[in-house]
Amino acid sequence: QVQLVESGGGLVQAGGSLALSCAASGRASSRYAMGWFRQAPGKEREFVAGISWRGGWTDYADSVKGRFTISRDNNKNTLYLQMNNLKPEDTAVYYCAADFGKTGYPSQEPTEYDAWGQGTQVTVSS
Repeated sequence: QVQLVESGGGLVQAGGSLALSCAASGRASSRYAMGWFRQAPGKEREFVAGISWRGGWTDYADSVKGRFTISRDNNKNTLYLQMNNLKPEDTAVYYCAADFGKTGYPSQEPTEYDAWGQGTQVTVSS
């Protein structure tokens, strides 16, 4: 199994930027897709961005396209999410997740993911 630990959350004003990181450990191979999800109070967990195991294919929720960028460094076993032009509606707990499915491409469905981090809070003030 893989252990995931997010970092980089915090409080930022609308229009600002934050960079999240997710460190993975416990699995010899990085050949698995990864994703970022978020959950706001009273709402379901939703897909934010996903990346294939090689990093060459990415997917984004419509609400973050053009503002967020997902990337990974398999040599460092780390997943990243660069968030620019943040909006108050981006406020949520952000989770990274690993999808061990055979395709190596990420799903937008939370139920397809096999391992989750503990989450990091992102708060955007207006």
